[in-house]
Amino acid sequence: MPDSIIGQPVDRIDGRAKVTGRARYAADVPSGMPVAYGVLVTSTIGRGEISRVEAGEAERAPGVLLVMSHENVPAQGPFKAGGLAGQRHARAKPQLDGTRIHYYGEPVALVVADTFEQATAAARLVRLSYRTESGSYDIGEGRRLAYPPEHIVVGKADSKIGDVDRAFASSAARIDATYTTPYQSHNPMELVGSLAEWSDDKLVVHCATQLVNSTHHSIASTLQLPLDKVEVVSEFIGGGFGGKLPIYGDAILAALAARQLKRPVKIVLTRQQMFSVTTHRAATIQRVRLAAGNDGKLTAIAHEVWTQSARMDEFAEAAAASTRAMYAAPNRLTTHRVVPLDLPVADSMRAPGDAVGQLALEQAIDELAEKLDMDPLELRLRNEPDQDPEKHIPFSTRSLVPCLQQGAKRFGWDRRHKTPGRMKDANWLLGLGMAAAIRPNYRQPAHARVRMDENRRVVVEMDMTDIGTGSYTILAQVAAELLQVPVDAVSVHLGHSAYPETPGSGGSFGAASCTAALREACLALKKKIDAGQGSGNLQAEGQSEPGEEYRKFSQYSYGAHFAEVAVDSTTGEVRLRRMLGVFDAGRILNAKTARSQLIGGMLWGVGSALHENAVVDTRSGAFVNSDLAGYHVPVHADVPTAVEAVMLAGFDDKSNPLGSKGVGELGICGAGAAIANAVYNACGVRVRDYPITPEKVLSGMMRSELAQQR
Repeated sequence: MPDSIIGQPVDRIDGRAKVTGRARYAADVPSGMPVAYGVLVTSTIGRGEISRVEAGEAERAPGVLLVMSHENVPAQGPFKAGGLAGQRHARAKPQLDGTRIHYYGEPVALVVADTFEQATAAARLVRLSYRTESGSYDIGEGRRLAYPPEHIVVGKADSKIGDVDRAFASSAARIDATYTTPYQSHNPMELVGSLAEWSDDKLVVHCATQLVNSTHHSIASTLQLPLDKVEVVSEFIGGGFGGKLPIYGDAILAALAARQLKRPVKIVLTRQQMFSVTTHRAATIQRVRLAAGNDGKLTAIAHEVWTQSARMDEFAEAAAASTRAMYAAPNRLTTHRVVPLDLPVADSMRAPGDAVGQLALEQAIDELAEKLDMDPLELRLRNEPDQDPEKHIPFSTRSLVPCLQQGAKRFGWDRRHKTPGRMKDANWLLGLGMAAAIRPNYRQPAHARVRMDENRRVVVEMDMTDIGTGSYTILAQVAAELLQVPVDAVSVHLGHSAYPETPGSGGSFGAASCTAALREACLALKKKIDAGQGSGNLQAEGQSEPGEEYRKFSQYSYGAHFAEVAVDSTTGEVRLRRMLGVFDAGRILNAKTARSQLIGGMLWGVGSALHENAVVDTRSGAFVNSDLAGYHVPVHADVPTAVEAVMLAGFDDKSNPLGSKGVGELGICGAGAAIANAVYNACGVRVRDYPITPEKVLSGMMRSELAQQR
């Protein structure tokens, strides 16, 4: 056994269960009774009222057990709009609650039958009539109605230091550019689904949720039940990315139908329904203004954001939040404005705010570098802050410069031509691009329970979830090291609301929060062992929460991305050739799973730059490409083998006692901007409207040729 188990590239302890099919996801869980199947019926208008429900034909269809709509749905707890993350996902989520239609694709009825096929067929027989109202579906047109949000994910909606306008007007070099990012859909491999069953007056819901504790409260408050009458189980989750932070109609309606039918009910959303019934990342419009002296020192930074929010439930994409800590400048401005539209609910998606915000900021930095005739890497190095530029407190650690410098050396940044279009390979124009990355480090209260039997076998229990990130494995490593047993002597039990409470998976806070609590539980158990208490079967609990260090220090993880792309000079097609990310996330808990998370984030950034775009029909409010045929994400053919993530050695004792920081979202931050900057270096076309599609590149190249001809 190595001296330190923590940090080792241990294989996933749940890997064998997953590849052999023993790992049960929510829709796979068997029941001891015959299961009935539910299918949702969703609205076909974007705004208005239901005037009539005709369910008779569906009720008479073969195998149909129940058709539920607003006319016969049981009473539920009231919905409260808005709220911060922890409260937001623990709210009551009443379904089929009234005649009001808030967006296209909203659940309006449920059909339950003996088989999935019967329920699907009968769902098509439910007829609804509407009183349609004119809706607002276009973020550009809706900007005139924008307002400051009540909350953003972190901090205040706006920040202001100094006089940006005066500094901007008097600076030697300046950039004033607008960038847009589209709607994006989480699209995890596992569809959202639930199995609900009652035993007397107690409900058990197997569902795909990232936050078991929040889901536990949400279901109980919706069904108006005591918490001890509801159990939530979510042992395995096939990807979440923020899309499984809330619960949806599948869980609530399955529970209501199961209680009425006295039979287990399973509901799984279709891929198409995932685009409207679940949440999405909001589209943004971002204006970035940068000003600098001839020496490259920034004198002003302004980042103004307009973001879509569902009219019915406010959520603001905090795209300018990370700009507040990225670079030094005496004059600063960040603003967030919400554009209320009649679209499905927006919410967190991997690296909320930071992922799309850095698509804009890190392009603008490169544009300013060109104005200054300065290497983009050098411009970033010259504007490194010595403390948080807005909070005026020290950073817990700050390793952006080492990430930039080591990445440049490893990648061969010195071979970049500063003039676009100078590197070619046959018909391909080659370009190099880079970007910095920053992501806040969070920690939340967590609890853990650990037991050891007379054979020194250990059991860990927490309501934490594993959304494919490796939670099972890193928790086993922590327990194994602290209790001095092999990893294979540790069994980790997660995802039950009966286990000690944790914040769950999301916001990159899961590992830092839960390993800290587990450490306390293991240390408490060691005390019992050392004191000679008992002859076996010892148990201890521990808890941990962030302290003053989160107020006294500004905490972030850091990274630097470097990319080489090829642009077809005839078609405008962009191909990634190689990519490198260098990161600092404190102490790495498992080198293998962390690398996987970081590379996955980098490739997500490639998708954000080149592919992803959930297109809204501005006449109806419908997402028109609501499947994986129309909603493009990177696949194997899009990604070369030369993609690598390097993790710098680090330890942040202000983050948590183990010194770790979150890695799950860091990899996406800045990655897409590195691609955009590489595209510009290849062909001289600056695309500020994401994604960077062949037609946009080709159009830009054609405009450039025409300009040269003139």
